Formats: sequence, structure tokens, C-alpha cells
Amino acid sequence: MPLSDFVGTWNIDGNNNFDAYMKACGVSFMTRKLAGSIKAVVHISFEGENGTVRTVSTFKDHSCNFTLGKEFDEETIDGRKYKTTFTFDDEKLVQTQKGTNPSVITRFVKDGKLYVDMECEGVKADRNYTKA
Repeated sequence: MPLSDFVGTWNIDGNNNFDAYMKACGVSFMTRKLAGSIKAVVHISFEGENGTVRTVSTFKDHSCNFTLGKEFDEETIDGRKYKTTFTFDDEKLVQTQKGTNPSVITRFVKDGKLYVDMECEGVKADRNYTKA
């Protein structure tokens, strides 16, 4: 599966254990409740090894710009700071966040849907999206 399979606009379809994952990441109660109730739209784009994952919601918009394999300073939508690296391994786009409450976010496309598996401090969650 090429990176181009990730490119496009994705609408959230469902999630499992997302609140517990956010709590493990250190996200505040109010932000967790707000984030759990919104319908986010994710835009993924690539130009060579440079990518962008942009999340658009009624809460706040957030863009994460990266180059595959290069660590960078990331500030999450709720203000947490990480040293982050994106890699593309085994047809999966893997986002590794190092810092307080480290997290790994793995994205893959299967049967035309985007799946996002997340893990922080041993707490696992997943979200899935359909292409717009």
C-alpha cells in the first residue's frame, strides 16, 4: 500500500476507549469530554516524504507537518509537547511521540477505511474513518 492511499479527507466513523487513552496521555477532563463529543474531520496529504495530518473540528483546528523519519517538536491540539517522529513501516503510518506520557499512533488503510490505533502508558484505543 503506497502513502497515496492515506491521502484525502476522512470523516470519523467510530472509536473505542478514546477517553481512557486521552486520560493516560494527560489530557484534562474538560478537554476529554469536549474531544469525545465532536465529529472531527482529518485531512492527510503528502508531497514526497513531507506530510501533513490536519484535524478540523468545532473545537479547534490542528495541523501536524512532518518529514518521514525526522524528529520534530510537536504541540498537540490541547497544548501537550512531544518530540515526534513519523515513519512508514509495513504499510502503516506510525507517529511516535516522546516526552511526558509517551504515545504511539498507528494509522493504516484497509478496505477503503482509515484505522487509527493509539497507545499511551499501556492504554489502547482505536478510531476509524471513512473517506469523504
